[in-house]
Amino acid sequence: MRLRHRAAAGFATLLLPLAGLVGLASPAQAATNATASFTKSSDWGNGFGGQWTIKNTGSSSISSWTVEWDFPSGTSVTSAWDADVTSSGNHWTAKNRSYNGTLAPGASVSFGFNGAGSGSPSNCKLNGDSCDGTTVPGDAAPSAPGTPTASSVTDTSVKLSWSAATDDKGVKNYDVLRDGTKVGTVTTTSYTDSGLTAGTDYSYTVQARDTADQTGPVSGAVKVHTTGGGTTPPPTGDKVKLGYFTEWGIYGRNYNVKNLVTSGSASKITHINYAFGNVTGGKCAIGDSYADYDKAFTADQSVSGTADTWDQPLRGNFNQLRQLKAKYPNIKVLWSFGGWTWSGGFGDAAKNPAAFAQSCYDLVEDPRWADVFDGIDIDWEYPNACGLTCDTSGAAAYKNLMAALRAKFGSNNLVTSATTADGSAGGKIEAADYAGAAQYVDWYNVMTYDFFGAWDAKGPTAPHSPLTSYSGIPKEGFTTADALAKFKAIGVPAKKLLIGIGFYGRGWTGVTQDAPGGTATGPAAGTYEQGIEDYKVLKSSCPATGTVAGTAYAHCGSNWWSYDTPATIKSKMAWANTQGLGGAFFWEFSGDTSNGELVSAISDNL
Repeated sequence: MRLRHRAAAGFATLLLPLAGLVGLASPAQAATNATASFTKSSDWGNGFGGQWTIKNTGSSSISSWTVEWDFPSGTSVTSAWDADVTSSGNHWTAKNRSYNGTLAPGASVSFGFNGAGSGSPSNCKLNGDSCDGTTVPGDAAPSAPGTPTASSVTDTSVKLSWSAATDDKGVKNYDVLRDGTKVGTVTTTSYTDSGLTAGTDYSYTVQARDTADQTGPVSGAVKVHTTGGGTTPPPTGDKVKLGYFTEWGIYGRNYNVKNLVTSGSASKITHINYAFGNVTGGKCAIGDSYADYDKAFTADQSVSGTADTWDQPLRGNFNQLRQLKAKYPNIKVLWSFGGWTWSGGFGDAAKNPAAFAQSCYDLVEDPRWADVFDGIDIDWEYPNACGLTCDTSGAAAYKNLMAALRAKFGSNNLVTSATTADGSAGGKIEAADYAGAAQYVDWYNVMTYDFFGAWDAKGPTAPHSPLTSYSGIPKEGFTTADALAKFKAIGVPAKKLLIGIGFYGRGWTGVTQDAPGGTATGPAAGTYEQGIEDYKVLKSSCPATGTVAGTAYAHCGSNWWSYDTPATIKSKMAWANTQGLGGAFFWEFSGDTSNGELVSAISDNL
């Protein structure tokens, strides 16, 4: 899709909060040949400025560092720079940032912080050893406990049990986390959580702490649905109603997961594709770590109405999606990888499909957020054809990749894919083995939009999402009907095909002709990108003046736009029903109105 862009490089780094993310740095090296020293740079009575300096006193480079210390009760870090600082009780941990972890022999680096209270640090450790450079043997953080099991589930409570974590010094206690927030601490391997809401979904994980107050990684997650309540939404039928949620939408667009609730859209969909994960080095990778799992949402931005805390194990969009699923248990979430910008990585992935599938599985099923995702979506634009870049992997590469993903993710996870809608003779549908790959996917999201647009700056003007052909169409085969007919003709079952709807318009300027086929001087102005604008803006700024091939168009002043409206979506859903399609999907939520009128048009008419 031409729409899919990631947030500007470096944006997340600028916004990283004090908390950081425990456990994401690579394992620290032994600190035998390094030291850490503390100085109090200023003192204002009830607070102070502090600085730690780490020096490599050895003969080989250090690639990462972690400083730990204890503060007396009443003393704490309030803000920090040049390190990610976290705490567990009175025990504090600072890890290097991406730009200052490497120290050559003889080199040093400092990070600073502001503190509250009057205490001084004690029990300092650098990469697990004493800060004076002497070795402290065998002092590692505890392992992850076993994934909890749930029993004795009632309307308002559940009993959780798990296998013990291991630690060289002994495990002191366990923190129990409900939906990522700590709800209890116990010394045993079981816990009963009470005060729950009937008929509600919850997710539980456990984290161990050792006698040195070091916390280990969180366990796998168990999902619990309390009895009673009658709050589970009614079934939505067998049609898929899927929307894309973009990780970067939380920035300039200020569109959060909570908007799915306030717009009423959450109750009218069945699936969400979270876009996008990266594809690089032959592997699935994080797209925007800050947006995905680190950004702290305020109470008014949060689905639960509770503000994120700096020390909770999971924040960001992933935690918001977890909260959304607790409110709407019928919604399934898939993590979509690739997109227009990151599809260039699939060529390397296709060289070793099994390794690629393993990397994707490891990321999607990471215990920190495994309960959030119900499968994976692959958005390769385009296999054995050209998009932003050209792929030459061969016609079989796509099938092999999807087969490997299905083998790894198994039958209990969804495996889906966005596909080209090029139904022209010799077009992109014919470039890859979509028919052979169909046996491995639950469905294809056929991108039946972006057929025409102002990348052809002089026109001719044409609807970007025509349902059918029409007299004067710039290229035959560039329609929804042609694309889906071609997929069915090669053997893809209709129930595995979803029709695509764009929640935006594409437009030209310098146009004098009202009907399609006019000439232009270039793309019309758009809020975020030239030649493109959200439906929620266009419905008022340039109302539709006609329809062609099942899509609305608008000529206002010298601008010419095409986009779908509730009325054209209704007709497209009726057509999808007659074709026996598996459902519909759309790109993407933030283009809709605040009351979700386009989502309603899909849900009400599919």
